[in-house]
Amino acid sequence: MAELRTTSADGTPVTALDDGRGPTLLLLHGGGETPAAWNAVLPSLTGDFRVVRIARRLYAPGAHAPATHSVAVEVADVLAIARLLTGPLVLVGHSSGAVAALETALRAPGVATGLVLYEPPLPTRALVGGEAVHRARAALAAGDPDQALRIHLRDIAREPPERVERLLAAVRRPTSPTPRLAAGLADIAALDALGTGVERFRRLDVPTTLVEGDRSPARVRDRLADLAAALPDARVVTLAGHGHHAHRTAPRALADAIRDAARTALA
Repeated sequence: MAELRTTSADGTPVTALDDGRGPTLLLLHGGGETPAAWNAVLPSLTGDFRVVRIARRLYAPGAHAPATHSVAVEVADVLAIARLLTGPLVLVGHSSGAVAALETALRAPGVATGLVLYEPPLPTRALVGGEAVHRARAALAAGDPDQALRIHLRDIAREPPERVERLLAAVRRPTSPTPRLAAGLADIAALDALGTGVERFRRLDVPTTLVEGDRSPARVRDRLADLAAALPDARVVTLAGHGHHAHRTAPRALADAIRDAARTALA
C-alpha cells in the first residue's frame, strides 16, 4: 500500500491510500468513517483493479468540522487526487461519499468512465436532515453532545425510539462522539445545501450502477429509485439480505457488484 499526497484547490492537503494494479477505482468512503472501513472489501478487488481510497477531509483524524462545508469542496478534493492518476477511472462512493462521486462526475465531465454509487443520500424529494440538522448543531454548540446525537439518531437517522437510548449509550463511551458527530452534521448540511430534485442529473450520460440493500430503510431506496429514473444510463443492483453497511457485513458480495459494474463501464 502506498499513500498519495496532493493539495486541493483551497490549499488543503489531500491524501489517499493506493492498493492493487489495473484500471483505477477511485473510492470515497461514507460519513463517519475512514478509508479503513473498506479494508475487508479490498482483497476481492485489488487483484483486478488499482483501488485508490480518498481520505475525506471531514473525517481525517484530528480534523475539526468547519462551520460551513460544501459538496463543492469534496469535488475539488476528488479532482485533486484524480489528477495524479492515469487511464480510465471509475468513481465508487458510499453514502455521502457517493453523492460526492456523483457530483464530481456531473461538474467535471469526462473525469469518470463509470460510477458505482452505494445508497447516496441525495435530497431527491425532501432534505436529508432539514431543520433537525440545525437543532442538532445548536445543541452541540451549546455543549450538549448527547442531545445533539439524540436528535441525529431520532430525527435524521430515524432510528426506532426503543433503539435511540441504547445507541446513545453505545457510542458515547469510551470516547466522546463530539468530533465525529460535528463532522457528520456538517456533511448532512452540505447535502441539504444541494437542494431537492434530480433534474440536473438527466444530462449525466455516464454508465452508473446504483447499489442498494433490500434491508435498507424505504426512504433510502426511494432516493435511489428517484436518481435511477433521472440518469440516462443507470442500473440498480440489490444486495439481498443486507442494508447500508455491506462493506462490513458482506464485503465479498459488495466487491463482486463493484467488479461487475466497473468491467461493464470500462468495456
